[in-house]
Amino acid sequence: MNGLAVLVIVVVVVLIVGVTLLSAAIKVLPEYERGVVFRLGRITGIRGPGLILLIPIIDKMRRIDLRVITLEVPPQEVITLDNVTIKVTAVVYFRVVNPNDAVVKVLDFIRATSQIAQTTLRSILGQSDLDEILAKREQINVELQRIIDEQTEPWGIKVTTVEIKDVELPSSMQRAMARQAEAEREKRAKIIHADGEYQAATQLASAAQIIQAEPSALQLRYLQTLTEIATERTSTVVFPLPLDIVEPFIGLLRASNRDANAPAPPPPVIPAQPLPTAPNDEG
Repeated sequence: MNGLAVLVIVVVVVLIVGVTLLSAAIKVLPEYERGVVFRLGRITGIRGPGLILLIPIIDKMRRIDLRVITLEVPPQEVITLDNVTIKVTAVVYFRVVNPNDAVVKVLDFIRATSQIAQTTLRSILGQSDLDEILAKREQINVELQRIIDEQTEPWGIKVTTVEIKDVELPSSMQRAMARQAEAEREKRAKIIHADGEYQAATQLASAAQIIQAEPSALQLRYLQTLTEIATERTSTVVFPLPLDIVEPFIGLLRASNRDANAPAPPPPVIPAQPLPTAPNDEG
């Protein structure tokens, strides 16, 4: 009985060890993963996808995901070229193209890429003005992608896209930019209004030439104006009077005002008459 129990224990131990070794020897990798296999510390190659057979205890495998990794860069305080302090956040899209280099040449390729992205973001934005950062964001994104990709290429990393996600401005700068935008809008409004006045004056001049050629058109225009200014519930009729009719009366009024304001002529001078002498009684 004791021998049978020992035999059962040995069989159970053998089964457990066999299952453990079998699980260590057989690996299954999905399509988006590759396995970097080390045999006694040396790389034997890249395996996968599918079923992978390893030598237990001798072979070690590290899985590498080949899908695009989205890395969010934490907010970075940047002093621009025109001495404005801003906070910038960005996002980096990259993937592993060489699993061997990603495992052997860098300890943690995700953390290393994050640090490179942060330092490059501060460096590039520090060389640009605030207006360039806000207006030329696409060009800055391309430059960031190029620099980060050059620095991570030895690690087997391909940076596909870098996007500046948010630019946080100080409140004082926001108010200044709001005033600047308001002034720019007012400037455009005045220019548009002046251009409209110019076009209206040009059209009126053309219309005046046409009406001048046809005197009857002026009377028709007067009647049309009456229909435009008249309403249903009004008892006042405004009739436009041509200036040609009013001008003679204005001239007479001005002449009369000049005559009224002219100085009065001096009174006529009457020559002195000799006084009559009384008759002499002594004669």
